Amino acid sequence: MSEVLEVGVDREDEFMYDDDDDMNRIKSNKSRKKKGRGFKDTADARSNEPFESIEDDKGDITGPQKSVEGWILFVTNVHEEAQEDDLHNLFGDHGNIRNMHLNLDRRTGFLKGYALIEYESFKEAQNAIDACNGEELLGQKLTVGWSFSKGNVKAKKSRSKR
Repeated sequence: MSEVLEVGVDREDEFMYDDDDDMNRIKSNKSRKKKGRGFKDTADARSNEPFESIEDDKGDITGPQKSVEGWILFVTNVHEEAQEDDLHNLFGDHGNIRNMHLNLDRRTGFLKGYALIEYESFKEAQNAIDACNGEELLGQKLTVGWSFSKGNVKAKKSRSKR
């Protein structure tokens, strides 16, 4: 059989505390639970950071608004089978396209019918609007306008055809 080794341990020494200072410190507010990123003392460290914005010197003038990166056009009535190259060939003639975004339908894989095209300068974007608004692409007439505009946009009066 196996032998059992008995070790002499005083039960009083096993759970002995130096002082109650450790327990008081843990229970006090000085050691609070720290959550989240960075464990910073301030409530919101990012509240003092300035946002990127574009300065407005012109006051109450309405019209197109520049985004942070450039001048963005909103192209609607794009045929669902159109490719990025088709739009790039059509709009690339009017200036250097900085960025182009075509949204696809997840279920079908075809275009949703609109595109966002970004130009670096206002003049290039305005030339593209003037030249491509009303152009046909794969049998559909494109509508081209500013993606961002400042102030009230004049709504076209439409008559209901019943």
